[in-house]
Amino acid sequence: MALLPHLFRRAGLTEPAPAPRREGADPDVPGRRVGGRVGAVHRLGALAVAAVIATFGILGFLDGLDFFSTEGERIAGLSSNGLLSTTSVVTAAVLVAAALRGPRIASTVMIVVGVLFLVSALANLAVLNTDLNILAFRFPNVVFSVVAGLVLLVLGTYGRVSGNLPPDSPYARTTAQEQDDDLATEYPSTPEEFAAERAMREAEVAVVQHVATADQRRRVAAMAAHTRRADRRRVWMSFDEQPGGPALPK
Repeated sequence: MALLPHLFRRAGLTEPAPAPRREGADPDVPGRRVGGRVGAVHRLGALAVAAVIATFGILGFLDGLDFFSTEGERIAGLSSNGLLSTTSVVTAAVLVAAALRGPRIASTVMIVVGVLFLVSALANLAVLNTDLNILAFRFPNVVFSVVAGLVLLVLGTYGRVSGNLPPDSPYARTTAQEQDDDLATEYPSTPEEFAAERAMREAEVAVVQHVATADQRRRVAAMAAHTRRADRRRVWMSFDEQPGGPALPK
């Protein structure tokens, strides 16, 4: 926590050295490895979908399909041409690269590719049996694109988009860290900020009791536009940094 080093210094104590941690360990939760189950789902999910898509594309290359044929040939129950085979292999390579980079990248790429699969299904459904069917889609291809897109979205959003994230989700941990950082900034941490807090309370009491000075009334009026404690303290201290303080809200 951000306040701990300051509290140790104020008490005249030496901050204890952090305990050594093993490689891959979570710095926030002892005994937990970074990524955990959520990271494994993202990585392995991307690799599994990539393997299926790559197999389909490679089979198309082995059959020597025409690149821009709108009729296509049947490959593993689906229709394909050279362009669709190339697109499949490139997509698989992107998923593999994302999985190797890390679970967060894999998650984001799966979400994006999943959306593209669904868009492709709708777009190619509209051009079936026309000269615009440059990927040689047939109805089974449309069904496969929808299923693959939904699988990618489910895997990509697992442990990331939910009202109750798993405890080993790195996204839940990031949110907790942000909340801790916000909480730390809410409270004073320097002698100047502690002095400002005392002066703020005295001024607010004086205003209520109708004994405040003109300067106290100006400062309290300026703070009224803010609700967060840190923001109110910042406004109060700004009066000490510039003559007359900030402009009052109208």
